Amino acid sequence: MSKVIDFRTDPSKYRHWSVTYDGPVATLTMDVDEDGGLFDGYQLKLNSYDLGVDIELNDIVQRMRFEHPEVRVVVMQSGKDKVFCAGANIRMLGGAAHSHKVNFCKFTNETRNAYEAAEEESGQKYVAAIKGACAGGGYELALACNHIMLVDDATSSVSLPEVPLLAVLPGTGGLTRVTDKRMVRRDLADVFCATEEGVKGKRAVDWRLVDEVVPNSRFDEVVAARAAEFAAADPRDATGITLGPLERTVAEDGSIAYGFVEVSVDRAARTAVITLKGPSDAAPADMEALHAQGDQAYLLRLAREFEDAILHLRLNEMECGLWTLRTQGDPELLAAHEAVLRDGGDHWLASEIRTYWKRTLKRLDVTSRSLVTLVEHGSCFAGVLAELIWASDRSYMMEDEFEGDNRPMATITLTEDNFGTYPMGNGLTRLQTRFLAQPEAVEAMREQIGEALEAEEADGMGLVTMIMDDIDWEDEVRIILEERASFSPDAMTGMEANLRFAGPETMETRIFGRLTAWQNWIFNRPNAVGENGALQRYGSGIRGDYNMERV
Repeated sequence: MSKVIDFRTDPSKYRHWSVTYDGPVATLTMDVDEDGGLFDGYQLKLNSYDLGVDIELNDIVQRMRFEHPEVRVVVMQSGKDKVFCAGANIRMLGGAAHSHKVNFCKFTNETRNAYEAAEEESGQKYVAAIKGACAGGGYELALACNHIMLVDDATSSVSLPEVPLLAVLPGTGGLTRVTDKRMVRRDLADVFCATEEGVKGKRAVDWRLVDEVVPNSRFDEVVAARAAEFAAADPRDATGITLGPLERTVAEDGSIAYGFVEVSVDRAARTAVITLKGPSDAAPADMEALHAQGDQAYLLRLAREFEDAILHLRLNEMECGLWTLRTQGDPELLAAHEAVLRDGGDHWLASEIRTYWKRTLKRLDVTSRSLVTLVEHGSCFAGVLAELIWASDRSYMMEDEFEGDNRPMATITLTEDNFGTYPMGNGLTRLQTRFLAQPEAVEAMREQIGEALEAEEADGMGLVTMIMDDIDWEDEVRIILEERASFSPDAMTGMEANLRFAGPETMETRIFGRLTAWQNWIFNRPNAVGENGALQRYGSGIRGDYNMERV
């Protein structure tokens, strides 16, 4: 699958989803175009999905927050008869490269997490209205909703049949959400995940797999009543903004230019340099002024561009295993833009931009690339952009003046937002994760809020890995980056994923750290993907031929 995958879309391009709005209630209908697969060689039958279907869903979830903040309830339903969703398309998985399968699962996990968190972050509650079969990834779509309703009839059921049918795992968080979110008893979860036909009716409620079952004759009526009930509990009168097209230019060598983000790709060296630019204009006076800027508001536009760059590089430049993160600009001006959002915290748009940054930084945390941040003269590592330093595996900072370099001295500026606004998947801030054994050190750093910390002071506080002067910088950085890019990508992915998530385990870290790691391994095993494996034989009537060693 060498096709360039574009994550940019908008409602005029949707082929698989539609949304209708009725005041505070939105109805999100999944009606997958069978012939609309992202690649050739398979049909998306029975509302099964591939990455292209999920790219649209991700866009919908994002737009719902920014363009329709008045929406309080999103009812997710099927446009097909007798099927809610059959899950990830098996033919697509069987024919996909290993790297595509793993990245597909990661992106779908991030999309599920985004609408699952929409209730807490945006007051938008997702309700799954299930008619017909809801299997595998289809049930995982429902699991990420905040409330699940199932028709009580002879054919409607929920199931996670991946283990018995495909020799893989429910890879979009299914196993984790069944136990950690739905709190299904372990032995019942074991039976459920080994049962091809799934569970229906009252048993689905008793086992906590759904929240309620409703007779078919009353289903639409009860769904509408429940949506109205949920919407009335948290009304909001707000006017959204339009997310316009994201403009970018991609060169033949893979380099990308946005408005505030530049990506330089060196395929021979297997590296990419991502540069985020600081604001060029003064911060708006208040949230009303920022709202008037719409999608051109600096921190919103920067987040959109940075997120697109992350996703593009993940799927389209998979041999670029080392990303170097840089910034350029005025840190005081950046901090001023961030302060407008902080001071306007009760404004819906301020909250949405801040939680968008939280999600975007989490994408960086779980990206299987080596991350190195360079804090150079003229950089703007303040507040939200300072988070890039602690999201990275290593960071290096220029010390003292460099000959012939008249840019402002390299500094790091902490803001209030570094102490809780952008938590990681483990529930801690990146500073708390960095200084896990020294929580008192993080608290002491609050005294430095607003101070432009130069290299020696930043090094003394442990904010960077190493500081270097003019004599050492160029050669040392080059050697470090060349060495890192030469290591085994498999070993690096395993090491980095383990080191990045110190501290408490949460549902989110279990999904990305434990579940994704096992799925990564299973997708390489012949029992699943070998010539006689379950994924290859699916639909033939012949079961997979398994190597029965327990590894």
